[in-house]
Amino acid sequence: MSCELDVKIANAPRSPGVYLMKDGEGEILYVGKAKDLRGRVRAYFARTDGRAMIPFLLSRIRDIEFIITTTEKEALILENNLIKEHRPRYNVDFRDDKAYFSIRIDPREPFARFHLVRRPQSDGARYFGPYPSSAAAKETVRFLQTIFRIRSCRDPELRNRRRPCLEYEIGRCGAPCVGKIDRGAYQELVGEGIAFLEGRGRALIDQLRTRMNAAAEELRFEEAAAVRDRIAAVEQTLEKQRIVSLAGRSRDVFGLHREEDLTQVAALFIRDGRLIGQKTFPLVRLRAANGEILSGVVKRYYDGAADIPDDIVVPEALEDATVIAEWLAERRGRAVAVVTPKRGEARALLATAVRNAENAFQSARLVANRPEVALPQLAERLQLRRTPRRIECFDISNTGGKHAVGSLVAFADGLPRRAGYRRFRIRTVAGADDYAMLYEVLKRRYEKRENIPELVMVDGGKGQLGVALAALKDCGIEGIDVIGLAKERDGERPAEPQQGKRVYRLSADAGTGAEGGSGAPRSGRDEPAGNETDRVYLPGRKDPVYLNRWPAALFLLQRVRDEAHRFAVTYHRRVKEKDDLRSLLDGIPGIGAARRKALLLFFGDVRRIRAATVDELQQVAGVGGEMAERIRRFFVGDDSPSTADADSGHG
Repeated sequence: MSCELDVKIANAPRSPGVYLMKDGEGEILYVGKAKDLRGRVRAYFARTDGRAMIPFLLSRIRDIEFIITTTEKEALILENNLIKEHRPRYNVDFRDDKAYFSIRIDPREPFARFHLVRRPQSDGARYFGPYPSSAAAKETVRFLQTIFRIRSCRDPELRNRRRPCLEYEIGRCGAPCVGKIDRGAYQELVGEGIAFLEGRGRALIDQLRTRMNAAAEELRFEEAAAVRDRIAAVEQTLEKQRIVSLAGRSRDVFGLHREEDLTQVAALFIRDGRLIGQKTFPLVRLRAANGEILSGVVKRYYDGAADIPDDIVVPEALEDATVIAEWLAERRGRAVAVVTPKRGEARALLATAVRNAENAFQSARLVANRPEVALPQLAERLQLRRTPRRIECFDISNTGGKHAVGSLVAFADGLPRRAGYRRFRIRTVAGADDYAMLYEVLKRRYEKRENIPELVMVDGGKGQLGVALAALKDCGIEGIDVIGLAKERDGERPAEPQQGKRVYRLSADAGTGAEGGSGAPRSGRDEPAGNETDRVYLPGRKDPVYLNRWPAALFLLQRVRDEAHRFAVTYHRRVKEKDDLRSLLDGIPGIGAARRKALLLFFGDVRRIRAATVDELQQVAGVGGEMAERIRRFFVGDDSPSTADADSGHG
């Protein structure tokens, strides 16, 4: 940490405000708020903040900027605005900023209509919603127009029409445009529709029954039949609506499901005691505490949402819950509570929201594992020449250049094809030169130019991609797609060859045809939040491509890469164990190549030889009683490290 940064931290203001942590190039890495800026920032560097992302963040901070505010609520608003503007990599990056449908009606109009809007205004009209599902919103409007015979046409059509439209002919509109219904009767229908949206369905049914009976007694049977049909439709709809709250409060209930660095948040929306919909938020990839992720999602969502409920229910307490509630209450005009219930009805709703989050997470994973979805996505997003029906992926594993091996796994139509798997012992490379090892493996695979896949993939970034392109060129293979998939922490640069190493690299434009990198999606705002990301490197592109918005494509590539890595590491461990075993056996006097081979063939691994009795050792060809005793004494009194737990490296 620089002296200048030390001075800034030591002299940080003891007041509410916002702090902006920056890297050496001035890029904002993280935006946070605090009631006491000095105390909060010192907690980072004193290592008293236990969040998992803190070590990664601290390693990159070169500067801190402070913005003082009058209150903690002002700090929260400023923090939210700065996160939206700069989208720092270590903050929750919630990009689902679209507005949701609300239903609007202005009862002051002579012949009002229900219609959908995305941005409610302070214009005196009534707004209902928002509806997270556009389909649910549209279906509700259709129901209102059909059952209550409210016009669907726009104001110019209402004014200019000279004869009834088809909606009137099929009984879905009262035709106020040509005077088929008077203003008073039409206003009654509008009132019924509003009562339905307000959740007063039972009272509405009672009112309609009274009107139906009165019409029947006065022998207005056609009107009575129309009211009867409205009653049946409302009753049927109310049966479908699940009553979830006896108190009739408006609540948004947030559930969270997490697996490692991936977090799924889902919300249930309850208005006037009725569940009107749910929303699944985009996956958050961030190594942060659950409370911080929830706080970020809540703040970003309500900053753009039209409707703020009475209660916001979350599965665990938020550090800034009081400030969030104060901020939202000011925006709403009346009290808002942010609560974490321990029992009762709200707790049961919370459990349902958590199950919804888990189901959404698992559903996304199932969709991502569908090759019919993933393969076209890959071809489109990476601008591949052909749909990658066959993918081959390569990886290298070694420990400081020793026991070096390579792996090849093949996937056909998105599924592993075991017959295409191959293992390679590195033959020509001495020392820790992963690029040269990868070149050897690729050259040995493709030098005969047989069964060439549509897509060649390497585990790594620009360096590994350059090696793959060079190897294919040297094999005389052209016209196939090549990519690299690298798991990198934010701020890391793709690995470059060290000085003195052999380099197999083409120019920046190598292997790029008309379908190459220029047409592929830019990285830019597609880059996910978080501190560890899978990035796809393409020939001819300086910046990597991020596929987090297309999980089916990304998960398939991750599955292929992880399988290549598993296959390489498994083989590396086996080779290392056998080599370690050979070196152990070579230390026993009287054990030559023949006896060593016989022992390996008979027992298979060092665990079994180490555990073998003298009688069991004597069963090996060429091992007599004296030699068996010598082997047994060697292992029983051996102080050398066991190879049973031999570790493996990965290059």
